[in-house]
Amino acid sequence: MRLELGSPVNCTDGPFGELADIVVDPTKRTVTHLVVEPHHDHGQARLAPIELATVEEGQSPALTLSCSTEEAGRLELVQEYAYLRIGEVPDKDPKWDIGVESVLAHPYYGGDAIGYETIPPDWDPHVSMTYDRIPKGEVEIRRASEVTSADGHDLGRVDGFVVADDDAITHFVLERGHLWGRREVTIPMSAVAHVHTDAVTLTLTKDEVGDLPSVHVHRWRG
Repeated sequence: MRLELGSPVNCTDGPFGELADIVVDPTKRTVTHLVVEPHHDHGQARLAPIELATVEEGQSPALTLSCSTEEAGRLELVQEYAYLRIGEVPDKDPKWDIGVESVLAHPYYGGDAIGYETIPPDWDPHVSMTYDRIPKGEVEIRRASEVTSADGHDLGRVDGFVVADDDAITHFVLERGHLWGRREVTIPMSAVAHVHTDAVTLTLTKDEVGDLPSVHVHRWRG
């Protein structure tokens, strides 16, 4: 089945949201969980085991979870919040790793009469951090995750995965270009050197990827 990031996710009794991210076992290269986000609210995103998901037949890709919307709402929340001093990291958890994260530092402005910057007495030396909790030893990939060639070039962004019946990833979909020039290239997992949280590195060079067949992306990007 093809897991297209951003595609609708339904439950047995109605729509739930969209596929925001995918959680991968980087050693086995299998999909273990889906990060399902209701109505663009990542703070309420849930961690759904891949076993719950099937692909709906139809022109537009969509997924169905084999549970009700109420049951989906009781799945593990993904996002956590931490208020930390600069340089600190959240406490380690034996069950969870940190997936995609976002850090917001509180700005300060100051200067003396001759132009040297000073730190005001009310400056807060903390940062606000939001991050996704993912199972220990696994990694998280989102639509914005970067894809880098073997010779160090930024090739584009991950757009989805093709998954076999045993949940093993056979290919991932690379989106290249911008706006009307967007194209998709399907990359076999044999050409992937490393999968880390928010990043994929290939064994192929930029020119080798450029020789792969591609198609125009026709769907609208919100």
